[in-house]
Amino acid sequence: MKSLIWISMTLSAVLAATLVLATGPTRDLLRTSTMTTPKYSAAGYDLTPLSSDRIEELASRLSEEEARILLNKGTEPAFCGTLLDNKKEGIYLCRLCNLPLFDSNAKFTSGTGWPSFFQPFDPRHIRYKEDNAYGMKRVEIVCARCAGHLGHVFDDGPEPTGLRYCLNSASLEFVERGQELPPMARPDIRTETAYFAGGCFWGVEDRFQQVPGVIDAESGYMGGKAKNPTYKLVCSGTTQHAETVKVVYDPTKVTYEDLLERFFQFHDPTQVNRQGPDIGTQYRSAIFPADDRQRELARRFIEKMQQSERFRDRPIATTVEEPGHTFWRAEEYHQDYHAKHGGSCPIPPPPAG
Repeated sequence: MKSLIWISMTLSAVLAATLVLATGPTRDLLRTSTMTTPKYSAAGYDLTPLSSDRIEELASRLSEEEARILLNKGTEPAFCGTLLDNKKEGIYLCRLCNLPLFDSNAKFTSGTGWPSFFQPFDPRHIRYKEDNAYGMKRVEIVCARCAGHLGHVFDDGPEPTGLRYCLNSASLEFVERGQELPPMARPDIRTETAYFAGGCFWGVEDRFQQVPGVIDAESGYMGGKAKNPTYKLVCSGTTQHAETVKVVYDPTKVTYEDLLERFFQFHDPTQVNRQGPDIGTQYRSAIFPADDRQRELARRFIEKMQQSERFRDRPIATTVEEPGHTFWRAEEYHQDYHAKHGGSCPIPPPPAG
């Protein structure tokens, strides 16, 4: 059922699209980049654009070559960047404002002559712009906080994203793992993370994004055996993964217990291996605790709800898994699906009572 909804909505989106890139993951990145950027990223960084005065102040410490690239969209010669062959473990920061951009875990050898990565440190730390210069159709990538030019992103990268972020070494500053991060590279707020599976992740993600105190929600897969699972593989029912939403929140504004209550409002926890018209093990109701504390809180919550008037005669099917499951981020076209397409997979209303 969901696949039919997705096909219909995708065709409509394609017909209405005005982006220069007609196909490929980069089109979804461009569409996402036109959406309102949240104040904080999931990693806890304030993404409020820096003022021109602050950028000018930071730019005063750049070399002439760095300024040419970061401020004037320049490109360094292939195979000449200082970070091209860097094999050390660590974080790559924006050289202008020190926002973390990429992790060494996502770096790969592309053979193109520039440092290449298949995914950013945090999706919100990168912004995307159409670039039609020099008679080419490309997607420029810039720092979300200072708008410094970083390079371009292409659709010829490795799995799991299929993307190749092609960077200028001069746009980056590397900090080796274990070393102290500079002040502007440190998170601005402390965040916590929760994981919920309650049917189609398009709708569950959309509902959680509207909860005050939730900083970010993204769709993915948890609870299965396969590494780097794809949507097609998960839908086959052979991996045991569940469509799961990763919820990053500010614990000073919303508690884990609050999120558990919202989760039970957003879906019907009594349905087994389904949610409304969506049927299959990937649509099961499950909670994936991030630690032992969350596991105990989830268990107590379910016990309490089972004794309530609402569920007294209706067994709750929601499982509380053991901590330690890996969250695999879903393909880009699944992220922010409601915001991109003006609709989401319908979630059945919670039972009355």
